Amino acid sequence: MKSVLVLGPGCSKCQILHSHAVQAVEELGIECEVIKISDLRQIMALGVMSTPGLVVNGTVRSVGRVISVADIKEMLK
Repeated sequence: MKSVLVLGPGCSKCQILHSHAVQAVEELGIECEVIKISDLRQIMALGVMSTPGLVVNGTVRSVGRVISVADIKEMLK
């Protein structure tokens, strides 16, 4: 099972990225858990200093920007 972490304190960009990640998972029809991480210590422990961030299967894939549903789908394939 794949895992997706959306990193951010809860700002609007973080919320948009979370909804994009959920939509990408639903459109692909894969079994995947999308988890929102808002604790700054956990975010910094992953090496992310600018939010929103996206982590796919333990690898930081995006930092500091909202990426599209299509981009997330490509990362999940």
